[in-house]
Amino acid sequence: MIWKRIFGRSRDDDTPYVLYGLLVTQARSPVFYTEMGVPDTAEGRFEMVALHVHLALRRLRAGGQAGKELGQKLFDVLFDDMDQTLREMGVGDLSVGKKIKALAQSFYGRMQAYDEALVDDGDKLEAALRRNILPDTAMAGDHAARLAAYVRQAEMELAAQPVEDILLGRVVFTQPGKAEIEGAL
Repeated sequence: MIWKRIFGRSRDDDTPYVLYGLLVTQARSPVFYTEMGVPDTAEGRFEMVALHVHLALRRLRAGGQAGKELGQKLFDVLFDDMDQTLREMGVGDLSVGKKIKALAQSFYGRMQAYDEALVDDGDKLEAALRRNILPDTAMAGDHAARLAAYVRQAEMELAAQPVEDILLGRVVFTQPGKAEIEGAL
């Protein structure tokens, strides 16, 4: 598998990896963990990567067949990365497949919940983020509101970018910060 990644790819095959790298970089922005209550754990980081991949997949839907194909490749890269991460964490070979299957099922469930919440003007998005990402603390409501505002802002930013750019692996996010998030509320 690794040799195919090194020797068997064309330049076009790099696009999902480049796009995934940009999404992971955004998902690892410290503000999520220091100001928005996302747990700085393997699970918290997975949730943020999954959220950003979901946002990219939503935007790629507008890209026709090319968007669908890149979306599938992006999904594959996400779960190849999760497979490798689990192995690096010491999960045994026999357990990795089961854990990946469980992660994929949870990812699909989250995609459905986030899709439904993003078309709703109410607080469904906050509820989904609280349920899936944020720990139940006294600050969970505030954190969920700030994270939901960020997600809506990120979706608008992605919608404003030409889908052709995203198909080429070019995506730009505004770094979330206290002033931007509070201004979006």
